[in-house]
Amino acid sequence: MLFNHKDEITRQLKNIATQDNGGVKIEDADKFRGDVLDQLVQNAVLNPSAEIKGLSRFLIKSAALELGIVNSSIQGLYEARGRGEVKGFTVPALNIRGMPYELCRAIFRTAIKSNAGAFIFELAKSEMSYTFQKPHELSTVILAAAIKEGFTGSVFIQGDHFQVNAKNYAQDPEKEIAGLKNLIQNGIAGGFYNIDIDTSTLVDLSKSGVVEQQRANFEVGVELTEYIRELEPFGITISVGGEIGEVGKENSNEQELKAYLDNFNELLEKARPGATTISKISIQTGTSHGGVPLPDGTVAEVNLDFDTLKKLSRISRESYGLAGAVQHGASTLPQDMFYKFPELETAEIHLATDFQNMIYGSVLFPSDFKEEIYTHLREKFANEKKSDQTDEQFIYKTRKKGFGEFKSEFWGLSTEIREGIGKELETKMDFLFNKLAVQNTKDCVNKTVELVPIRPKLEEEVTACQ
Repeated sequence: MLFNHKDEITRQLKNIATQDNGGVKIEDADKFRGDVLDQLVQNAVLNPSAEIKGLSRFLIKSAALELGIVNSSIQGLYEARGRGEVKGFTVPALNIRGMPYELCRAIFRTAIKSNAGAFIFELAKSEMSYTFQKPHELSTVILAAAIKEGFTGSVFIQGDHFQVNAKNYAQDPEKEIAGLKNLIQNGIAGGFYNIDIDTSTLVDLSKSGVVEQQRANFEVGVELTEYIRELEPFGITISVGGEIGEVGKENSNEQELKAYLDNFNELLEKARPGATTISKISIQTGTSHGGVPLPDGTVAEVNLDFDTLKKLSRISRESYGLAGAVQHGASTLPQDMFYKFPELETAEIHLATDFQNMIYGSVLFPSDFKEEIYTHLREKFANEKKSDQTDEQFIYKTRKKGFGEFKSEFWGLSTEIREGIGKELETKMDFLFNKLAVQNTKDCVNKTVELVPIRPKLEEEVTACQ
């Protein structure tokens, strides 16, 4: 139900929660977790009124703090890993594209069952565009899911692939960087205290020598890292990730890693003495985002270079104090591969497309709704279909856009369908958390990550909705 007036929210919260000294006082947590919360999160996403939408977001974020849920940076854990104090697991970074409330609830249920604390929610720059989700909104949904399931402690939300567009950069570098800085500013304001800056698109392999090939990558990376350090809230060191190999391109090597990190760290120290450097490094090992769809719509097998992943992860830890290497484009890998990542001490793995595939592929997903989405995508995005693509390949690559194009309709699916698909997603999370060995990581997160509550401001939440 969407509210028409703010006083409707006040009536819904009577004897359950009240606004108090710029925050929220919870009088009945169990009732707050019931229908009241579900209505608030729907209004936080869909209400056409900026005032009501912003108030709903403010109430959810304030309630999360009141209930011991704190949006945090994973920096402390990653620094401990770089020192060799924690090891043996790979942090899953889970992209929240579609059915965000149900997906996040599934993640928290698995985390609670397995006593996990080392996991990340994330959204890429490109995903913000086609899922019609912005940082203020997504962080609200994630925190609402944590409240709903009774999770407490640190919640890590990450801006994934805050990426430089190489073509736009070549035409107007200042404009492209200004756009990324605006994205960073909005991300931090929205609660993204972990940010992966991706300037690997600027690597130029035509240049002579690995340093010159990586130069634009580390120079622009330093500029963006400086900007993040200027904006990060007091008491929080935002975890920043760098990248040396664009996903889907040439595999990374030791020379590239050292050229990037040596020059990045030297330049950052000159530009901002004492500034904290990146916490991890993304490399390319043979994967591509979403996998490579075959003509029948299935996904081609991947020849993943585990030796490179192991070697570069070790060097980044032992020589540079980073948490290790990050694996992208991994959700569609064969299930028997996932146990390898913690064995190789991979710091982090990014997972996205398989959750999308599970949603569309669920027997609970209404077939008429699916066909409505696919028909719309064929018409609206016909110009994106390549001449050699089958319809199955086109739909596989394009249906991610259905989450934004039909955003209200997804939120309007019946409770039975949404919760049923949520349970299916939970089964997948159980598998991933087990194979990535993040069970019982709650304690090491509690020991290494300081809880720094950042209180939301009502006026800022409303402004972000305008």
